[in-house]
Amino acid sequence: MSIDLGDALAFVREHDRGVLVTLRGDGRPQLSNIIYVPGNGSTVRISVTDSRAKTKNLRRDPRASLHVTRDDFYAYVVLDGTVALSAVAAAPEDEVVEQLVDMYRTAAGEHPDWDEFRQVMVDEGRVLATLTVDRAYGMLGVG
Repeated sequence: MSIDLGDALAFVREHDRGVLVTLRGDGRPQLSNIIYVPGNGSTVRISVTDSRAKTKNLRRDPRASLHVTRDDFYAYVVLDGTVALSAVAAAPEDEVVEQLVDMYRTAAGEHPDWDEFRQVMVDEGRVLATLTVDRAYGMLGVG
């Protein structure tokens, strides 16, 4: 059932894990368990690796959905939207790495070794995926 976008985003802000759904070349869904950070307005930020299927899918077709459920599994939200992908992290001091640092700080606070974190983002070929939500459905207020 369709739900108010503001209510859906409030629910998503109370959690940090979900299932990202992207579309394979043949149209079938590709599901990936992810950790996310709510962004400004109606956005959600996700750190992805450039070499993964979900990233390749998003480069071909930016439509995606994020399924987030409450721990007891009775309430859930699905956010539909489109994803914008950043460039691949290329150097520890580049803008993509700065955005990934900001995302980490928002999610977990300070990292014990930022130099190491920055290098890992480059070594892993990290990309910042930003889902801009335009529609939500699900079931809230149950249980």
